[in-house]
Amino acid sequence: MFYECRHDRLMEDKKLTKPQSGSILISEPYMGDPNFERSVVLLCSHEEEGSFGLVLNRASTLMLSDVLDVFSDDFDMLLGIGGPVQYNTLHYIHRIPDLPQAVKLAEDIYWGGDFELLRTMIETGLVDKDDIRFFLGYSGWTPGQLQEEIDKNVWIVNNNAANKLFNLETETLWRSILRQMGGKFKMLSNYPDDPRLN
Repeated sequence: MFYECRHDRLMEDKKLTKPQSGSILISEPYMGDPNFERSVVLLCSHEEEGSFGLVLNRASTLMLSDVLDVFSDDFDMLLGIGGPVQYNTLHYIHRIPDLPQAVKLAEDIYWGGDFELLRTMIETGLVDKDDIRFFLGYSGWTPGQLQEEIDKNVWIVNNNAANKLFNLETETLWRSILRQMGGKFKMLSNYPDDPRLN
């Protein structure tokens, strides 16, 4: 009973702001959906037609070289799982401000862009491996679905964390962002993986 009361109190005021492109969605501790359990999602698009995002802290078992010709031997990397939708598609976020058609999501964070030019930039050594991440699949919400989930306390919305994503370890991203938010959110980060242990 102690967990339920404390959890409800924390969830009442956890919605910091309205979601928008560039928002970070942080799942509540015990979501129950294995696709999003303790996940951090970068919201790339949030429109009337629906929402599109990429899970940032789920690793696949595939390397970039498993899905396409690697740009160079030194550029291979483990792919993330962006979400359960269209797992056969490749997406990327990066810190390359001059890549045409890239969508700016936050300070020094971009989504997509001219893929052929990106290949050329990588092959000629103009892109650092640490400045880009690739994902298989994506996370999608139909019109109104994401806001409904937020209203049901499924997600914490943070509009001030996207520029930290490349500086935090993927494996501890969920806890790290909550801890940096402080207060009640720092308490959430300490919840055990198994609620029966609380």
